[in-house]
Amino acid sequence: MSQAAARGPGPLEVRDLGRLGYAEAHRLQQELVEERLSGGAPDRLLLVEHDPVVTVGRSPRSESRAELEALLAGLDCPVVEVERGGEATWHGPGQLVAYPLQLLGEGRRDLHAYLRDLEQVVIRTLAAFGVEGRREPGLTGVWIGPQKVASIGVAVRRWVTWHGIALNLTNDLAGFRRFHPCGLDAGLMTRLADHVPAGTVARADALAAFEAAYRETFSYPPTPGAGRVPG
Repeated sequence: MSQAAARGPGPLEVRDLGRLGYAEAHRLQQELVEERLSGGAPDRLLLVEHDPVVTVGRSPRSESRAELEALLAGLDCPVVEVERGGEATWHGPGQLVAYPLQLLGEGRRDLHAYLRDLEQVVIRTLAAFGVEGRREPGLTGVWIGPQKVASIGVAVRRWVTWHGIALNLTNDLAGFRRFHPCGLDAGLMTRLADHVPAGTVARADALAAFEAAYRETFSYPPTPGAGRVPG
């Protein structure tokens, strides 16, 4: 049984924030993490689509800091250093970004297992569209065949999680091409729309599939949409 499966059912509040700037979403995460730490709030899942932005995690390995700054200096969107693990990645329209704000209880405080559970959420989401996702040994994220479709980077504050998952749905992949996303060749990035017969993915369908997969993986009540509140 996975670490997530050992968790009993509990409340989950899901917020669809729609289109929101990265700075505002980051501030909201910080506020809600503090609420969760106070014990007066449930676990939450924030679902959002960002304006174009590049975020840089705590552990860029693909280039030296000076080389990375030189690469990112020419971008036509903000570049933000953040608390999550991992390297630089791009967010923007057409992408589903998910921020789980959950308290990892006793017996579940294993960040490697938590990352594998987040990958499982994405794999189950892809399966809802008839697409097979997979893990890449030694790396974090989810791939479709040889290409990466989802990036994952997390942070934890007193065992409350924040930051999370970026799943490419219909976004323009050009946003990745000015640097090495997650330390990889930008040509390795793909999007779900390129692997479904219709050639596109409705955001509402992706949100519903993601929420159902998240509830199943982390053993929340299987009632997608029931705990959703306006952003």
